[in-house]
Amino acid sequence: MLKRSSATHSENASSYKDLDSRVALFGHPIHAMLVAFPISGAFWVAGCDAVFWWTGDPFFARAAIWGSAAAFIMGCLAAISGAGEMMLVPGARRRPAAWSHAVIAMALLAVLGLSWMHRMGNHVEAVLPWGLVLSMLSLLLAGFAGWHGGKLVFEHGFGVASMEDDEEEKTGGGSLSREP
Repeated sequence: MLKRSSATHSENASSYKDLDSRVALFGHPIHAMLVAFPISGAFWVAGCDAVFWWTGDPFFARAAIWGSAAAFIMGCLAAISGAGEMMLVPGARRRPAAWSHAVIAMALLAVLGLSWMHRMGNHVEAVLPWGLVLSMLSLLLAGFAGWHGGKLVFEHGFGVASMEDDEEEKTGGGSLSREP
C-alpha cells in the first residue's frame, strides 16, 4: 500500500478549502450574477407556453421564442463563467456537487437551445405540444441545477466572503485601501 507524504496531504487539504471565486468583478462572483437570467428565462418561457395553451394568443408564442433566445444566450455566458470557476478554483473541482451542478446545467443549456431552435420555424405551431414539453423540462432541470448550485454556496461556502474578508472591509483594509 502506498502512503502519501504529509506535504501532498497538506496541499490537497488546503486546495479542498480553496473556494474563493476567481471569476469575479470587485469581489462578486460573475457566475452568481449571471445564473439568474437563464433561470428566469426558463420560467418566462414556461409561463408564456402555459398562457398560450390557455388563451391561444400568438403574442405569448412570440414572447416565448424571445425568452428562449435570451435564456439560452445568457445561459451560455453563465456557463463560460462557471467553467472558468471550475478550472481556476481547486476546491470546486474536488466537490461532487460542483460536477453535478455543471452536468445538469449543461443539460439545461442544451434544452434551452433546443427549445429556441424548435420555435424558429413557426413559433405559434411550435408551442404545442413540444414547446411546452421542453419548457417544462427546462424548469425541472433549472430546479436540479439550482439545488446543486445552492449546495455549493450554502453548504460548502463557495464564493462566499470569509470572516477575514468581512473584517478587512469593515476596517477599510484589504488590497483596495489607501493610506492617507
